[in-house]
Amino acid sequence: MIQGSIVALVTPMETDGTVDEERLIQLIEFHIDQNTDGIVAVGTTGESATLNEDEHCSVIRQIVEAVAGRIPVVAGTGANSTREAIDLTRKAKQVGADACLLVTPYYNKPTQEGLYQHYKTVAEAVDIPQILYNVPGRTACDMLAETVARLASVKNIVGIKEATGDLERAMQIQSLCGPDFPIYSGDDVTTREICLMGGQGVISVTSNVAPRLMHEMCAAAMAGDAVKAKELDDQLLGLHNDLFIESNPIPVKWAVSRMGFIKKGIRLPLTWLSKQYHGTVTEAMERAHVL
Repeated sequence: MIQGSIVALVTPMETDGTVDEERLIQLIEFHIDQNTDGIVAVGTTGESATLNEDEHCSVIRQIVEAVAGRIPVVAGTGANSTREAIDLTRKAKQVGADACLLVTPYYNKPTQEGLYQHYKTVAEAVDIPQILYNVPGRTACDMLAETVARLASVKNIVGIKEATGDLERAMQIQSLCGPDFPIYSGDDVTTREICLMGGQGVISVTSNVAPRLMHEMCAAAMAGDAVKAKELDDQLLGLHNDLFIESNPIPVKWAVSRMGFIKKGIRLPLTWLSKQYHGTVTEAMERAHVL
């Protein structure tokens, strides 16, 4: 079972927006050195929306090869077309990903039955562990707990990244699906509480900036040490909040660049972090002791 602090990895880019392969490899080594428990390749934070299919699959392959089995690699393969999601998931399996993360179909607003059929179809088409991903704030599509419960019994569906930020929703999923269906926080602010209630960790934006601290906080919470988990999480709270001061991944790419790991590269229509927020993000980084 994949668990702990799983980084939703940024995709390093040159200033012209091309993928920076050299920095990508260096970033992976940094995360392994800092005890990150797993990597999500080309998720929302990895700018999946603006990488073309060849780039998308190439970045997954490069990450798998660089990690070389040292920690799990989860490939972001969601799409608002079921056929495209199957194709991306199949290609991720071919290059050696350990699992796939599939966001709910965005923009076209499927019904709950449509969501069930979408995920069931992908799971039946590609024999690889698949994690559901519900983030209605970005997709305009909310997968309800009852639908998650229906999917929990489908072969190859092995957990959910729950990113509503609603602890009651996480508890409802846990109640309906039972303790053997992993729940991963998709919202850094609620990670500690989800782990304390039996969740298996987080797929995290904050982990890009403070990977060791996030690993330690998740480990403490999953071990039931509420006091230590809160002490560590208090140091991270500024990052949890301020890395979303503009749309993700704008602030986190600025922060990782501020640490010297990547260049000032991001793809339109996203732009570099507004100057007025530089001090805010810097203060959050200092509070987490990463500067």
